[in-house]
Amino acid sequence: MYAWIWRKLPFGLPGKLIGSLLLTMSVLALLWFFVFPWAEPLLPFDDVQVTQDGGGDPGTPGGPTGGEPGTDTGDPGSGDGHDIPYDTDQNNPEPTPSASR
Repeated sequence: MYAWIWRKLPFGLPGKLIGSLLLTMSVLALLWFFVFPWAEPLLPFDDVQVTQDGGGDPGTPGGPTGGEPGTDTGDPGSGDGHDIPYDTDQNNPEPTPSASR
């Protein structure tokens, strides 16, 4: 198919290069402005649902964060929701002196 299109484009090599560029840009513009906007409601890309087992919204008082927003209870589960749920000190032990003498 592409060879047939290449043979049918006029004006030698420069015309074929410009013509193929115009055809490619026309197809991309058709997809971008007509096909993709038509198909977007049919696609599930924006259908995102995030749930938590604790119930409630994380930012609401009494929600899964455990208290008023901005209060630090010292509980590892409280905070802005980006706390690491494990102790990082156990992952990085103290370096041992090397025995290369």
